[in-house]
Amino acid sequence: MLTILFYLVFIFSVAFASFGIALASRLRNNYRSEIFTSLLYFQVFIFTFGFYGIWGQVLMRTFLFPYISPELYSRFSNIALLMGLPFLVFAWLMLIQFSAAVSGREKNIWFLPVFLILNFSLLFILGYFIARENSSEPETLNRYYFIIMNLAYSLLASYIIHLARKSRAVIHESGRKVLAPLISIISVIQCIPLFFYRTEPWMALIFIFIFFAGNIFLPVYLSYCTILPSVATEAQQDLTFDDFCKKYEISPRESDIIRQICNGLSNKEISDKLFISLQTVKDHTHRIYIKTNVKSRVQLINLVKEEKIH
Repeated sequence: MLTILFYLVFIFSVAFASFGIALASRLRNNYRSEIFTSLLYFQVFIFTFGFYGIWGQVLMRTFLFPYISPELYSRFSNIALLMGLPFLVFAWLMLIQFSAAVSGREKNIWFLPVFLILNFSLLFILGYFIARENSSEPETLNRYYFIIMNLAYSLLASYIIHLARKSRAVIHESGRKVLAPLISIISVIQCIPLFFYRTEPWMALIFIFIFFAGNIFLPVYLSYCTILPSVATEAQQDLTFDDFCKKYEISPRESDIIRQICNGLSNKEISDKLFISLQTVKDHTHRIYIKTNVKSRVQLINLVKEEKIH
């Protein structure tokens, strides 16, 4: 039973990571804003740590522990985890930068060096204590380092979003009121299994599932649960037709068809003009509708007009 759960949680982990990165990438491509670049990097770094730092520990315990001494395994495992923690630090950095951008705050030139110096100093101190403690303590130190720092940065991100500058905030106030507390709530939920974990494999699997599921919250919320008026306005100013095609991932042939649709040609007329079959025109048009999220020619033409193509 435990083996089945192990494989199921791993499959879900891969699915959550792929979905979160894909959504963040789509947001960045659609809106072409630095805000979503930070979100995308957050997703990449947090899931890299998830697979290297968390799943890596599980795999080492599965395949190495039976063949080496407990002392050697503990030392090797803790060193490997320490090497994965920088991914977590950079994920937290991207979360804070994302929160600041969402709240409309300008960059502080001192934030990045201070953040990196502080966090890598903490990692150095953590490594020092792990190296000098007995084999039973390092796992506890790593666990409470994650709990304390994850909660601290989640609360900081929530606080920054909560105190957004209304005139420059990216999302509406109603959306911020939901987003700010949920970031902290999800962080708390992620940490709860770690308070009760000792050596139980099922508790570790619960933590892993919640970790991966919780970290897709931001791209899911921003994609489906709120609107982004400031970013949308910024992204839709003075687009060229090539920009429009890049934004919606339109192929060269599909772009030819969009031009002819906007010129008022029927499918048969497009077929004759571009020397392709009528069915090919219909297939391309269907894919265009899916990519641009429209359902008719009229909606497509209106979208092109709304994008202010020139």
